This record gives sequence, structure tokens and C-alpha cells, in this order.
Amino acid sequence: MRVFSTALAITFAITILPLVAQSAACDRACLAGVMTRYLESLVAHDAKAAPLAANVRFTEDAKELPVGQGLWATASKLTPFRTDFLDAREGVAATHAVVEENGTPILLAARLKVVDRRITEIETIVVRNQQEGALFNPAALAQPSPAMVTAPPRAELMPREQMIEMALRYPGGLRVGSFEKSDVPFAANAYRLENGVRMAGPGCTFRPPSCENMRSQQLPTLAGIVAHIVAVDEENGTVLLWMDFGPGSLPGPPPPKSLVTFEAFKIYGGQVHAVEAMFEGMPANTASGWR
Repeated sequence: MRVFSTALAITFAITILPLVAQSAACDRACLAGVMTRYLESLVAHDAKAAPLAANVRFTEDAKELPVGQGLWATASKLTPFRTDFLDAREGVAATHAVVEENGTPILLAARLKVVDRRITEIETIVVRNQQEGALFNPAALAQPSPAMVTAPPRAELMPREQMIEMALRYPGGLRVGSFEKSDVPFAANAYRLENGVRMAGPGCTFRPPSCENMRSQQLPTLAGIVAHIVAVDEENGTVLLWMDFGPGSLPGPPPPKSLVTFEAFKIYGGQVHAVEAMFEGMPANTASGWR
């Protein structure tokens, strides 16, 4: 009997436990599907249509709200613009999207934490106009940027830690006022898109032609900037950071505000090829829902 019990336990460990782990895991396709169901639940005004965990926590513009409120109550349509950042190792699905609210396009950045295929955390930034975002041009975001959504050649994909180190050179450059000093290796045709406005790279609109070269572009010095990793999509060569640009990043009357962003970096072949951000002015020292 003891031998039979031992054999049964070994059989269970070999055959059943891997199946349980497989059912709970969520790969890139699974994470993309979870994001789709979440976005569809917004326009359906039905939070129960999303795969939410019983203990899910939801923030919109850094304010904790009951599930079902916020954009769930007002979203009216999904548009074709959607760029996902899928981190299967950490169970994170994030996106930049344009959503219509009562027929008007708005910008949405969202992060979902997924555990056992259920959403346990939802962190969102919703930008409705230029007053909120400083920059605002959703009309320019008709389709996802090919540079951001096209997977790099496999031979040019980089290890996760190298991608993270390279992405963090970007806020490092803002901290000292120079991407050259922080040695951000921008590709020759690298660009930066902020809330739909092309702020750097070929075709830039911010003080051309000086904005065309991202590495030498004149920058403010934002010594108080803070950043942390949101998602690393190793197959697509993208890193998504949450950043608070800190004091001085958004001038205006008191109380002081700073730019808070979900900023994405396309990184492969040892270079940064594209930067795309969605950001909003928020009260100084706004905490992220991530931490």
C-alpha cells in the first residue's frame, strides 16, 4: 500500500500539477485577450464582462474608484488605435489606446495585473483634452505605429535586463538635461510621440529642425523625475515605464502639477528606435497605483 501511495503521488506530480500550472499561466496571447475583454467591458458599461478577481483594485488618474465607475460609465466606442505591452513573466498587460467618450476621442493608458487569468489591479490614465495633457492630438492616432507594433528580427532581440537598463537611460537623461550625457543610443530615425504629437525625430513639430536629432535635442533638467518598470515585452522589443517628471515639468499657477506618463520604448539591436507616451498633468507627488 505504501509503495502504491508513493507511485500515485509521483504520478500526480508528473501529470496533474503541470496541467494546473499551465491552466493558471497567461502567455502573451492570453494577456492580449484579457486586455480585449477589459476594453470591451468599458464600452459595454459592464465591469462584470471583464475577468476581474474578487479583490481587484481600480484607479483612474491615481484616484481609487469603485469598479464600474470612471470610464466604465462613459466610454462609448473603441477605435483602431491600440498598442499593447505584454509581459508574460510578470503577468502584466498594458496598453495605449484611443477610446471615444460620448462620441469624443480621448486617450487611455492602462495597466492590468493578471493572476490566474484574473485581473487583480487596474491602473489607468485618462486624458480628455489639452488642458489635462498639455499636448493632445488623438486625431493623429488613427492606427498603431508600425514601428511600435512590428516585432523586431529575432536576431536583434535583446535580453530583458539590457532592455530595462537602456530604457532607464531615458529618464536618466531628463534628470541631467541631456540624452548625450546619459548615453541613450537612439537610432538615426528614432522618434518620440507624446499624446499624438510628434515631438522629436523626422517630421517633428517642436522647434524644428533642432528636434529631429533626439540624442542632441535640447531638454529641460528634471532632477526630481522618478520612474519604474511597468512591462517588458521581450518578444516585441518594448519596455513600458511609469514616470513622474517631477517639479518644473508642467508650469502654471498653483497648486503645482507634474506630468505623469506611461512611456513606451522600442528597443532592439542595441538601439532605441521609438518612444511613445501618453501623459497627464497631475498634482505634485502623485503616487502610482502600481506601488
